[in-house]
Amino acid sequence: MGGLRALNTVLLVAAFGLLLASGTQREKSVLAPGHEETARSLEARYATQRDAKSLTALAQGYLDAQAPGLAVAAIDAAPNALRKDVRVEHTYARALIDSGRASDALVAEEDVLRTCEAQDCDAWLLASAMRRADILKELEKLGIDDAQAHPESAAIAYHAATREARLSIQ
Repeated sequence: MGGLRALNTVLLVAAFGLLLASGTQREKSVLAPGHEETARSLEARYATQRDAKSLTALAQGYLDAQAPGLAVAAIDAAPNALRKDVRVEHTYARALIDSGRASDALVAEEDVLRTCEAQDCDAWLLASAMRRADILKELEKLGIDDAQAHPESAAIAYHAATREARLSIQ
């Protein structure tokens, strides 16, 4: 019985020593370093203005800070009228791509294109949405939903989607 007690004591001391040697655990920032102040500013602006422009800026700020989950959450929590804004929807598609949800991003980008058919969108937005939708369709053909997890396949999809030029005359 004394040998078992000594073994238990040695194991307990060893476990306690490992715990002490592991050091303190620090919290990891959700945002990329250097983006905290910008994100706070954009959050405050959206909280006071509650419009599509400030929501788009907030979501883009989260994307710039490498926090696509926060961008998706901000847009998902927004009122439906803001979510249907074509620029918000376009930013939402980007956030979904960065979150590893390319198939959902394709649905969002196709909504942008349908909206642009029904109303006048500026040329930059239309071209960007068309290009992104083409790339997302190529990813879908390859069976890739998370482009960041499969960078080689994502590069192939990008090259396949951008190898032909289109002209859109309006």
